[in-house]
Amino acid sequence: MIIVTGATGALNGATVDHLLERVPADEITVAVRDVAKAERFAERGVGVRRGDYGDPGSLPCAFEGADQLLLVSSNDPGADAVSLHRAAIEAAMAVGVGRILYTSHQGAGIDSAFAPARVHAATERLLAESGVAWTSLRNGFYAHSLNWLAGSWRETGVIPVPADGPVSWTAREDAAEAAAVVIASNGAYDGPTTLTAGSAPTFQDVAVIASELTGDEITCVVSDPDEWIAAQVTQGMNEFAAHFTLGMYLAAAEGRFAGVDPLLGELLGREPQTVRDLLAQPVAV
Repeated sequence: MIIVTGATGALNGATVDHLLERVPADEITVAVRDVAKAERFAERGVGVRRGDYGDPGSLPCAFEGADQLLLVSSNDPGADAVSLHRAAIEAAMAVGVGRILYTSHQGAGIDSAFAPARVHAATERLLAESGVAWTSLRNGFYAHSLNWLAGSWRETGVIPVPADGPVSWTAREDAAEAAAVVIASNGAYDGPTTLTAGSAPTFQDVAVIASELTGDEITCVVSDPDEWIAAQVTQGMNEFAAHFTLGMYLAAAEGRFAGVDPLLGELLGREPQTVRDLLAQPVAV
């Protein structure tokens, strides 16, 4: 049996959709915090169980019988994500899960300026020490994040950043589909597995692409980090969120998201989506 956590979210929900194209529904179960939100999967014959990282007692029953278990990383900025992941891994160990897969991130590192990268590195260490077969899906930085990380450039003509560096912007939809292929391979991919788009443009490169698409001159302006923080707070972002976001730009400037790998395209059987594809899409209103 394949059990998928976080299936009411965009990433793992799409992964389940793609799994259903490859695996019979009665071989898939989703473990979610709110079972009512998983009705669309139940209607397709997928098993639904309650499982909440924040309620460790719910996890053994949620994970029971899993040959493969896909753990989504916690995205609650106020939580101790590593502790939540530890609870999930320990529950999986207790019920004899065959393989744990985890939605990690390219650039995972204990010394990264980007806080989630530190969480991913710590979680991968827990997986390596668990004694259970594991796969860490090191997805490239999700491309939809550009819609807010690049700012309101369509209106201002400026992409303001506090630091610049290459980022392998990767479509979340592509990562979800690739995860389904990896799971359906039943153990063909072991340990850290990097899934990125085929290129890693800087924000300066993004400005060039935006200029070509719009016919207008879009520029990237790199400002002092402290000044950038102050500007974000003035515009309504809380200070914690501003410093959290700054870590992404600083990690990019260190080259943490620069690597690219052909595996994603191989798993998809086509070229992954690009930054140009993203910027060419209509803006949601």
